[in-house]
Amino acid sequence: MLKQKELKLHPEEFNLECTTVWSFPRRGNWATHKSDWRGNWAPEVVRNLILRYSKEKDNLLDCMIGGGTTAIEAKILNRNIICADINRDALERTKKSLKFKVDNISKQRIVKCDARNLSFIKDNEIDFVLTHPPYADIIKYSEGKIEDDLSNIHDIEKFCDEMEKVSKELYRVLKPEKYCAILMGDIRRNKMYQPLAYKVMERFLK
Repeated sequence: MLKQKELKLHPEEFNLECTTVWSFPRRGNWATHKSDWRGNWAPEVVRNLILRYSKEKDNLLDCMIGGGTTAIEAKILNRNIICADINRDALERTKKSLKFKVDNISKQRIVKCDARNLSFIKDNEIDFVLTHPPYADIIKYSEGKIEDDLSNIHDIEKFCDEMEKVSKELYRVLKPEKYCAILMGDIRRNKMYQPLAYKVMERFLK
């Protein structure tokens, strides 16, 4: 366990973003953040989202925790979080990332599950959802070894159909009038641009 005095828990410079376009060339150089999990989102994005859309001791959910970026920021910022993923490697990585001390009593729960079935979470239990799903099969996180891993789906419409199932579960567990933040990028197929972010957002809005 790393002692707090041995670990820098906050970025050297940080301000809440005030524009609609955010750009962070680095992937965090504080706490236990690492940039070697392919496709991880910038901790600055996570910190902005948590500070804007939640308050201390709120219950957060990241249903595709990946390398643990969201979990680290939630722990530092005194939010309780459920860290879920279908990939055991991601969960083990997250457990290691959380091995540092902070002066708060936030709780981190790590659960192996499919984001399309969050039955262990009650209706209207979550204050804020934030997650960074795979962009279809651009990065195959389980290399095809996990049958239900969404990062194995090549067909864009099928991927969106499955993401719609995720959205229904997130809507169910989220408290009324609360927020859900999804970071999704666009992709190319056969040298042609595919607006995956728009397609997924359309399903969430639906």
